[in-house]
Amino acid sequence: MKGFIDFIRKQGVVGLAVGFILGGAVSGLVSSIVMDLINPLIGLVLGKAGNLQTAFISVGSAKLMVGNFIATLIDFIVIALVVYFGVKSLGLDKLDKKD
Repeated sequence: MKGFIDFIRKQGVVGLAVGFILGGAVSGLVSSIVMDLINPLIGLVLGKAGNLQTAFISVGSAKLMVGNFIATLIDFIVIALVVYFGVKSLGLDKLDKKD
């Protein structure tokens, strides 16, 4: 049992688990901000009032759902920025240095 506890301490498994749980919570929050606040504003600017995700380009009989792609891209960029600045501001980037 002692070997298992040492492994968890050395490998930072607890920190990884906490980060995973917090990452899911931050992801939900950022997704809500993007879908409920940012996308409607961009939709207004692009002429698709209210819902950017329904914007599409017709190419023949196909619909290219560019609005959904843009919304997903914005969501990814905001989450990446939150994680980057969160890790930097809390100094967590220095925790996993090798001995």
